[in-house]
Amino acid sequence: MKFLIIIPAHNEEAHLSFTLESLQQQSFRDFTTVIVNDGSTDSTPEVIRRFTEADSRFQTINLQKSAHQPGSKVVAAFKNGLNTQKPEEFEVICKFDADIILPENYLQTINEAFQNNPKYGLVGGLLYVEKNGEWVYEGNSNKGHVRGPMKAYRKECFDAMGGIRETLGWDNIDAILLENLGWKEVVLPELQVKLLKVKGSDYTIKPADYYGRYFYFLGLNRFLAYIASSKEAMKIKSLSFFLQIIKAYESCRSQQLELKISKDEQKAINEQRWNALKKKWLKI
Repeated sequence: MKFLIIIPAHNEEAHLSFTLESLQQQSFRDFTTVIVNDGSTDSTPEVIRRFTEADSRFQTINLQKSAHQPGSKVVAAFKNGLNTQKPEEFEVICKFDADIILPENYLQTINEAFQNNPKYGLVGGLLYVEKNGEWVYEGNSNKGHVRGPMKAYRKECFDAMGGIRETLGWDNIDAILLENLGWKEVVLPELQVKLLKVKGSDYTIKPADYYGRYFYFLGLNRFLAYIASSKEAMKIKSLSFFLQIIKAYESCRSQQLELKISKDEQKAINEQRWNALKKKWLKI
């Protein structure tokens, strides 16, 4: 299978070379990588140039600087990179971050998983972060979810779900939509991916505002949004945090901000969330 890898990169001079070197060292060789220089003001373009000049599998596109918003900015950059290629020439579409280190067998293992399992639509490994000199599981999501920094989609599945959405929550929306279409999201725990930078460290949005906006753009109805908000607030035992999340969610509702999902997709997302809630808490 032939892989198309898109890597959005904004001011990643400290990390990008590690990501691209780990791609060069892959045992699987049939891939094209597009690094999207998303308005970088550091030496990221020079890092990219070193690889594009030395290896024909690496290409680049330069974008103008835009405001950093969680979710939408990175997907917009991804789509710009995708538009430079002919996606129909590839069997696998990858969205990788510019601050990860892949094990040498990452692409080969993904390739074999797709070839051996026709219903696999989204495959990835697990993220590990460095703590006290050791690489440990990040633990920021359940082990059955492929995180945003290392997504690999079967092209057929990617097309069926309409690609990834330019919105906060895109990396959960994709998993719900593909499952609703009969595809499977699969994590291969033996693929340990090193994450070099803590996610969200460069966001300007406050945590409560983030969650409120996230639950809105995920398409959750008011009941499920309130349940999700209470779960986040219980983690830090803060009623005020719950109220702040709700305020942000209700603000989005009152403004009727545009969702990047259809009514049918919104219904599918709410049904999936409700079923998960019943299974976990109501034992139904």
